[in-house]
Amino acid sequence: MDAVQLLLLSVLLFGVSAVASLLLSRLSLAARVTSGLIGATASGIGLVAVARASIEDPTNLETSAPPPFGHFTLQMDNLSALMVGIICTLGLAVSIYSISYLAHYPTRNPGVLGFFTNLFMALMLLVVTVANAFYFLIFWEMMTLASYFLVIFESEKKESIQAGYLYMLVAHAGTALIMLSFFIFYTKAGSFDFADFRQARLSSTARDLVFLLAFFGFGAKAGIVPLHIWLPRAHPAAPSPVSALLSGVMIKTAVYGILRICVDMLGASVLWWGLVVLCAGALSAVLGVFFALAEHDLKRILAYSSVENVGIILMGVGTGMIGLATDLPMVALLGFLAALYHLLNHSFFKGLLFLCAGSLDYRLHTRNLNEMGGLGRLMPWTGLTFLVGALAISAIPPLNGFVSEWLTYQSFFAGNRAEEFIVRAVLPLSAAILALVGALALMVAVKMYGGAFTGPARSDRARQVDEVPGPMLTGMMILAIGCIALGLGASLVVPYLANVVTDVLNVPSAEVATELWVYPGNMGTAVLSTPLIAILLLGLLVVPIVLVTVYGGYRAGRRVVDDPWACGYGYSSQMSSSASSFDKPIAVIFSWIYLLRSVTRKPLGAIVTWAKRSKESLSRAEPFVENAIRPPSTRVVDYLGNHIQALQMGDIRTYCLYIVLTLIILLIVVFH
Repeated sequence: MDAVQLLLLSVLLFGVSAVASLLLSRLSLAARVTSGLIGATASGIGLVAVARASIEDPTNLETSAPPPFGHFTLQMDNLSALMVGIICTLGLAVSIYSISYLAHYPTRNPGVLGFFTNLFMALMLLVVTVANAFYFLIFWEMMTLASYFLVIFESEKKESIQAGYLYMLVAHAGTALIMLSFFIFYTKAGSFDFADFRQARLSSTARDLVFLLAFFGFGAKAGIVPLHIWLPRAHPAAPSPVSALLSGVMIKTAVYGILRICVDMLGASVLWWGLVVLCAGALSAVLGVFFALAEHDLKRILAYSSVENVGIILMGVGTGMIGLATDLPMVALLGFLAALYHLLNHSFFKGLLFLCAGSLDYRLHTRNLNEMGGLGRLMPWTGLTFLVGALAISAIPPLNGFVSEWLTYQSFFAGNRAEEFIVRAVLPLSAAILALVGALALMVAVKMYGGAFTGPARSDRARQVDEVPGPMLTGMMILAIGCIALGLGASLVVPYLANVVTDVLNVPSAEVATELWVYPGNMGTAVLSTPLIAILLLGLLVVPIVLVTVYGGYRAGRRVVDDPWACGYGYSSQMSSSASSFDKPIAVIFSWIYLLRSVTRKPLGAIVTWAKRSKESLSRAEPFVENAIRPPSTRVVDYLGNHIQALQMGDIRTYCLYIVLTLIILLIVVFH
């Protein structure tokens, strides 16, 4: 079987798993096990398809369809194969993890969740491999609908329904823009096939319009600022395995769409396109990490972190487009390479962190970091995998996040050879912005890990937990090992991704890696070897570990353990450092960004007089972007609704007239 046939088998098995889960919905354990095992098998077959695609020429599967729909074509080029690999790896981990996790919902129907999860997986595979705009939109909308039902799984909760409604609103607005971009292509190509889109001769105005429509249409799904407003609501509402798929995979399909339309199909880039993508990415990265730092709900932190990391990916994409527009092939190669590497890395470490967040919620029934603490002793394996994800998301060497951000920096530095002043000015500024984002991302990671796993337990629930079941640990371990492997194996991953860039995105090839080293082509500015960094770090850690072990053993017999001094008051774990106290200095410094709300608290204990006059400021960061968009948008919708309502006459003859007029207009436009 070739790669596309194996892909179809994987899609079919996901469909079988979905139906089986629904049929067994009355038998909770049977539904969970069936969904998990068949889903894991389907994911494994999908990974085999990726392996076949990497060693054989790109393969297609075509079937005929009546005009104007064209051919139903599944295509496994290098970019599609990369996306299939990401989807199936996350699918494998999530399928195994969910076998035990769904017991977290004893009053809910696990068969329904298994049905939509497996359907969601199958549709994502079809979205990234179909090569026809008509069928792409069908699968895209079905994927959106499946993910909507996953978001509102706990439909008895008002916040879940609101999150689902907001998600659907933003998603459909984005889909409308994508449809318009495809329609412009269709008017020139005469077909919905992507191959014909590439050959379409669009005017410069039409190309600019297609770029804007496609970028912001897919950007709504990717979560770029200001279209990110659905992410921090949908992720906390959805079950954690679903959040891992939404953030780790689904928003990457939007990045895939941007690359496929704005780079692959439109061909030669324009400088301002790249600047728009770069600036949108920088804005998303900065605001995403700032708001992640202000949150205390673990899944909301990770949702805002996804906005940040999508921003970093788009900074790489924008740099690559600038390189194409200014005839700097090395800048283009490094920019797209960094974007694809970070896309791959983010799928692993963000999926891992969402699964770890689900494990904490599974045991503690809370996502509030201020109610955790000390869990490293009680949940050591969860703590270890969370630590791997936290180090990776912080770009700490030698893990995978470090490699992709290093490549992003190299793409910025390579821009010093540009003739255009704006390029030489913007790219160094982007490097400074990325440095700021990286520092704040490290603070976010320290806050998450420290608040959950170190210090004293800050609630009764945090004192009475144990480790999660084996299937959940297995799912987390798969992704943790992937984070380590993608870091240490950078010299193997980079050439593969470079082939994707050169084969699909029309960038000239260059040597960027050897057996142990990764380097920015012929720039001669830097080299990187993550295995050597790992060896060096292990060597440097030997001496401190020996000293701590010896000195700790010497002091063990004389150590007295007691509560810390609390200024004469009885010690409480609430007095210890928490997530709130950790981020308070940053919140004060950047209060003009957060628009913080002050909340008066009730008096506590013996300090009644002082507490009556006190306020807990900095309690919650206001979503100012959402607040700035929502009121005017609501007024526009109300205005249009009141005027369009006049068209609703209640007369069937009038409605038939509308249909005929619409048909006539479409015929004139299409056949003009």
